[in-house]
Amino acid sequence: MGAWRPLTALAGVRGLLFPLVPVVIAFGVAAWFALPAEPGLTTYLCVGATLLAAASFGIWGAERFQPLAIALAFVCAGGLAAGIRAHGVAAPVLDFRYYGPVQGRVVAIDRSQNDAMRLTLDRVVLERTSPARTPDRVRVSLQGDDAEGFFPGQVVILTAHLSAPEGASEPGGFDFRRMAFFDGLGAVGYTRTPVLLWQEAAAGTQVINRLRSEMGAGMRAAMPSQAGAFAAGAMTGDRSGIDAETVQALRDSNLAHLLAISGMNMAFLIGFTFGLVRYGVALVPPVALRLDSRKVAAVISLGVAGFYLLLSGANVATERAFIMVAVMLGAILLDRRAMTLRSVAIAGGIILLWQPESLAEPGFQMSFAATVALISGFGALDGAVMRERLPRWMIPLFTLVLSSVLAGVATAPYAAAHFNRFTDYGLLANLLTVPMMSLVMAAGAMAALLVPLGLESLPLWVMEQASRWILFVAHRIADLDGAVTPIRAPGPWVIPILTLGALCGVVARGRWRFVGLVPVLLALGLWTQAARPLLLISADGTLAGLMGPEGRALSAAKGAGFAAETWLENDGDLAVQAEAAKRPGFTGPKGARQFEAGGVRGVILTGKQAVSGAAAACRTVQIVILADVAEAPVKGGCLLIDRAFLRVSGALALDVADGAVRITPARGAARIWAGQGAVMQPTRVPDAGARLASGQ
Repeated sequence: MGAWRPLTALAGVRGLLFPLVPVVIAFGVAAWFALPAEPGLTTYLCVGATLLAAASFGIWGAERFQPLAIALAFVCAGGLAAGIRAHGVAAPVLDFRYYGPVQGRVVAIDRSQNDAMRLTLDRVVLERTSPARTPDRVRVSLQGDDAEGFFPGQVVILTAHLSAPEGASEPGGFDFRRMAFFDGLGAVGYTRTPVLLWQEAAAGTQVINRLRSEMGAGMRAAMPSQAGAFAAGAMTGDRSGIDAETVQALRDSNLAHLLAISGMNMAFLIGFTFGLVRYGVALVPPVALRLDSRKVAAVISLGVAGFYLLLSGANVATERAFIMVAVMLGAILLDRRAMTLRSVAIAGGIILLWQPESLAEPGFQMSFAATVALISGFGALDGAVMRERLPRWMIPLFTLVLSSVLAGVATAPYAAAHFNRFTDYGLLANLLTVPMMSLVMAAGAMAALLVPLGLESLPLWVMEQASRWILFVAHRIADLDGAVTPIRAPGPWVIPILTLGALCGVVARGRWRFVGLVPVLLALGLWTQAARPLLLISADGTLAGLMGPEGRALSAAKGAGFAAETWLENDGDLAVQAEAAKRPGFTGPKGARQFEAGGVRGVILTGKQAVSGAAAACRTVQIVILADVAEAPVKGGCLLIDRAFLRVSGALALDVADGAVRITPARGAARIWAGQGAVMQPTRVPDAGARLASGQ
C-alpha cells in the first residue's frame, strides 16, 4: 500500500485543489500551441475520447485516482478548446501585397506605437479580389489625424497598401501574425491619401462601439488635454486621444496598467456604484425595511459591470475582472464569502476555455498574478489582528502600501519577460497615483449620472484634475535617472517554471509552501543564463543585427523598425535603432554592409544593385543576405538568404559553432495561423565554416 500513499494523500486534499483547475487547463492549451504541425480530426477525436474517459473515471472511479483523472480531463479540455477556438475564428488572410481602393465599415479607432491614428474595418471590399480571398477585417494606419470625425458604423473608402500581418521578428519572439489571426485581422497596412466617408452608420449597428467613441470624443471635448484623453481612456477604453509620449511615460513609471481596464478600474467603479446604491436605499426607510440593501446594490452593480465590460471593449483583463465581480456579487446574493482563490480559478478557467490564446498574453498573466497575490497576501493576514495592532487612520495607508507591494512583486517577472524592462520607481508611482485613480472613476460615474441634468461639469473638472496629477507623476518618475532597468528576454521555460513555483507557494499548506522556492530560484537562474542569437535577420532581408561587445549592432539606421526595436528590447538594450547602427560590426557602403560573425564573413545587399551584386559577393564571403529574390542560382558555394528563402523561413537567427552555421527560423511550425505555405526547421550548414577554414 505504500506505493499508493501519495495518491491517497492527493485524494484527501482534493477540496483544496480547485484553484489549480485553470493551471491544468493551461497545460492543455500550452501543449496545443506547442505542436509542430496542425492536428487533424483523428487527433481531436482521440483527445475527446480521452476527456470523456478521464471525466467518467474522475466521477465514478477509485477515489485515490479521481484527482489525477479529473486533471487529465481538464488538460484534454484545454487542448480541445484551443483547437475549436482556432478553427472557429479562422478567416481569410491576405496572401499577396495589395495596393488600391479599400471600402469597409469602421469598427475601431486607435493609435499605433508610432502615434499614427488607425482604423479597423470590417465588411471589407478590395478591388479585383474575390470575397473568398478578402480578409474579414483590416487595419489601416493614417496620415495625421484623419480619423478625427469618424465613428464606428460608418462606411469609408480610401486607397491603401495592405499585406498579411507579419510573423515573429525573431525565433521564439512575439508572433503578431498569431495574435492578429485570433483577433480576426487578415491584413494590415497604411494609406497616404485622405479617408472619405462613403455612408453614414446604419441604425442599430455598432451601437456599443459607437457609444464608446462618442463618449470618448465628448470627454475629450470637455477636457481638451492629455489628462482628458487619459480620463476618457480609463473610463471607456477609447485611447485614441492619448499620444505616444504620454503612453511611454506611463510605461516607464509602471502606471500603464491604469489604462488597461482591469480589476482596479472595475473595482473602483463597482465599489462606488455598490456604496451609492446601498446607502441610497438606506435613505428610504420604507424600502430599507423591506429589502436587503446589500442585495439590491449587488444586482444593480452587476448590471453596471456588464455594461462596462461591453463599453470597454471586453479585453482579457476586463473579462477577468467582470467574472470576478460577478462571482463576488453572486456570493453576496447567496450570503457567501465573496473574494477567494476559487473565484479566481473560476474566472481563469472560463477565460482559458473561451479564449485559450489569452494564455500567452501579458494582460492575462499579469492580471491573474496580481489578483492571486492580493487575495493570498491579505488572506494570510488576520483582519482582526490588523485592526488591533494598527491605528484606524493607518489601516487605509497600510492597505494601499501592501496592495501595491504585492501586486508589484507578483507582476514584475511577467512585465520584465514581455516588455524587457523593470520600472525601478514603480512602487512610488503607484502609491502616489492609485488614490487619485479611485477619484477618476468615481467622478466619471457621477458625470455619467448627471449628464441628463446638464450638471456634469463639476465631476468632469474633478476627473481632469485627478488625471493631471497622475500624468504629472508619470512624467516626473519617468524622467528620473535609472527609472527603467532593461531586462534580457528569458528562455521559453522560465516563466512556466516560475509560475508553477509561485503557485506551489500559494496553494500548498504548511512547510510545503517553501518547496515552491526551488522552481522559482531555478527559473531565475535560467533567466540569467539566457543566450541571445549572434546574428538576426529581418523577415524582409533589409536589416541584420550582429551581437558585439557594445551590444547588438544594426546594419541600417532606418527600415524594419519594428524588428530593430524588438531585437534591442529582447537583448535588454535601451538603445534606439539609429544609435545601434553606429556600433562597430558592419562596414562598407549602405547597399553592401559587410560583417563577420563567429569567424564567418557575410554581407547584406539592399537597393537597386543588390541582385546584380549577389554573384560577386558570393565569391568573397560565406553568407549573402539579399533583400530581393535572386534571378538564378548563385554560384560560389556561399549561403544565400534571399526573399524567396525568407518567405519560407520568416525572420532568422544565425549562430556559428564548430565550423557550422546554425539557422533557426521564426516560421518553424505549420500551424493554422501561419498560412498554407512551407515552413522551415532549424538547420546546420557546415559549408560556410569549412570554406573559411580552407581559405576559399
